[in-house]
Amino acid sequence: MAYIEFKDVMKTYTMGEVKIQALNKTNFEIHKGELVCILGPSGAGKTTCLNILGGMDTVTSGSVFIDGVDITTLKEKELIKYRRNDIGFVFQFYNLVQNLTTLENVELAVQLCKDYLDPNTILDKVGLEERKNNFPSQLSGGEQQRVAIARALAKNPKIVLADEPTGALDYKTGKQILKLLQETSKEYHMTVIIITHNSAIAPMADKVIKFKNGSVEDIIINKSPKSIDEIEW
Repeated sequence: MAYIEFKDVMKTYTMGEVKIQALNKTNFEIHKGELVCILGPSGAGKTTCLNILGGMDTVTSGSVFIDGVDITTLKEKELIKYRRNDIGFVFQFYNLVQNLTTLENVELAVQLCKDYLDPNTILDKVGLEERKNNFPSQLSGGEQQRVAIARALAKNPKIVLADEPTGALDYKTGKQILKLLQETSKEYHMTVIIITHNSAIAPMADKVIKFKNGSVEDIIINKSPKSIDEIEW
């Protein structure tokens, strides 16, 4: 059994009399420690998929197995525990607490976790050793995204979910962030899943899952993923 399995997942949103089919019999597998790009245009179902993986949304039908556990059967308290201990989130717009320092933002994320990593050590690893006492407003966009990644990594999660992590960044800074995620996957053997519409970054991934109209259109295995430094877009 693969580490992550989506099995015939359907997700329908109802808005009044209108029904929107966000996911339609979606199937894919992800192995532990893989770096995966979920690729597709806006409205393809990528973020819905990510939210279900992160336990922030539910399926209409189908099953989602994480390490042998069907998370679609978990109760709310169990989902809270799952999100707290197993998932690290990296959002496009950082979602940092503005009145907390860099270090305090990371420390806040690990307060309820069991086997967390040292926040100071993680901030050193993402290159923010001299910015620990700065507030988010004193940081560049790239630095804020590094804080967001450090916050996710410090939880020592099994899975890192990154939703368009370079969407608000310039080209150079975006490449630095992707390199950091790529290195994270290798160094900590974490399963890293990146949601993106940018097909040019696909060669960095171990696996590319292409979404179209709520379904998986194609799955590409990269036997020799490229370093992000080798990729131009």
